[in-house]
Amino acid sequence: MPSIAQLNGSLHLHNFYIGKLKAKQEQLFDDDPDLAMLLDDVAAVLSEHAAAIAEDIADREYEEE
Repeated sequence: MPSIAQLNGSLHLHNFYIGKLKAKQEQLFDDDPDLAMLLDDVAAVLSEHAAAIAEDIADREYEEE
């Protein structure tokens, strides 16, 4: 089971790549809308995973109190 620090690192990486995907999506929206939609879908999946990680972190922090 990963530590809270590892989960925080994973959450940070998820958020970093979500930001990168959204920025690239905006750049490609006019030139290649299909690719832009695909990038949006990937960002949505990563966002869901990031939310689950954030929930795990909150649960662990609550358990430690």
